[in-house]
Amino acid sequence: MTGAEELRDRTRELLAAHPPASTDRLDFLRARFDAGLAWVHYPEGLGGVGAPRSLQAVVDAELEAAGAPDNDPRRIGIGLGMAAPTILKYGTEEQKQRFLRPLWVGEEVWCQLFSEPGAGSDLAALGTRAVRAGDSWVINGQKVWTSSAHVARWAILIARTDPDVPKHRGITYFVCDMTDPGVEVRPLRQVTGEAEFNEVFLTDVRIPDARRLGEVGDGWRVAQTTLNNERVAIGGMRLPREGGMIGPVSKTWRERPELRTHDLHQRLLKLWVEAEVARLTSERLRQQLVVGQPGPEGAGMKLAFARLNQEISGLDVELLGEEGLLYDDWTMRRPELVDFTGREAGYRYLRSKGNSIEGGTTEILLNIVAERVLGLPAEPRTDKDVAWKDLAR
Repeated sequence: MTGAEELRDRTRELLAAHPPASTDRLDFLRARFDAGLAWVHYPEGLGGVGAPRSLQAVVDAELEAAGAPDNDPRRIGIGLGMAAPTILKYGTEEQKQRFLRPLWVGEEVWCQLFSEPGAGSDLAALGTRAVRAGDSWVINGQKVWTSSAHVARWAILIARTDPDVPKHRGITYFVCDMTDPGVEVRPLRQVTGEAEFNEVFLTDVRIPDARRLGEVGDGWRVAQTTLNNERVAIGGMRLPREGGMIGPVSKTWRERPELRTHDLHQRLLKLWVEAEVARLTSERLRQQLVVGQPGPEGAGMKLAFARLNQEISGLDVELLGEEGLLYDDWTMRRPELVDFTGREAGYRYLRSKGNSIEGGTTEILLNIVAERVLGLPAEPRTDKDVAWKDLAR
């Protein structure tokens, strides 16, 4: 198995052959992928060398010290955190070779076509239909709350292929080309004024069967890989101490003593400790990933992420008083990424309201933690054995 020293040697060889200062950014990233230094735990030929996931930090440290460019992971987070692990687990060799390299390099942005107007929290109730037509599938339906759809080339898509079986069993998983005829993306303007989310209409979109992931009708199981990785990507991101939302409010506290009160001090201390506990817990979760795929623990981390962001941003606005009510720009924009800490307190407060919805609603994640982590009895489900076509809608 590849060890830390061998990875350091590989990284130094990459830097010698492709000096960051004189190498085109994309050329450097492609060379890094081909050297197996993109995600070291992936197999050889797919951007890795089959090393333990924990050794990625060895490579990253060497590259950062040399001033090497990264792949702008915030911009391509859906591809990196959700599409890639699903393709790796369920994709054919041809699919892995086609999609993983441009995905990691950032040449192709991905989005996620899962939620629908009538199937948000109850995702398995989705109604977008996929009908077989020779070597292709014809897709009709609507998806909603789709981040990055306006800049994405590819999408991971789940659709109903069999309405005559219970809802979890009649779903199939596809890769959809967002440039194909019949794909229409419309912006959804949010309370922040921006439209980072979209609704996507699919009208007679043809997807070749060669872009199906997993078996026909097994899409729900494939989607669980995506969803588990999504929760880890949102709630288990690597942060330094005082990274994330707690950083700006701590900075304001130190620099603006005239704003301090005893009550705000107590609340800040409580949230600072909770943010640090969440940060260390996410580090432990990432270490657990070294030995396997993410499990339901990611739901707990995503719950903590949403609650803390909302409470911290609320404290931030209160601490600033009248200043906290200011908002810099309501201009309608369609950003490529979300910057939680680069904008003012008002933006953070408004944007954090979506944290308890995106990536799985708080209510659904509480059920997952209760049933799959704590082992509590499952809630009664009257539709478990009812064919999807017979469900009340």
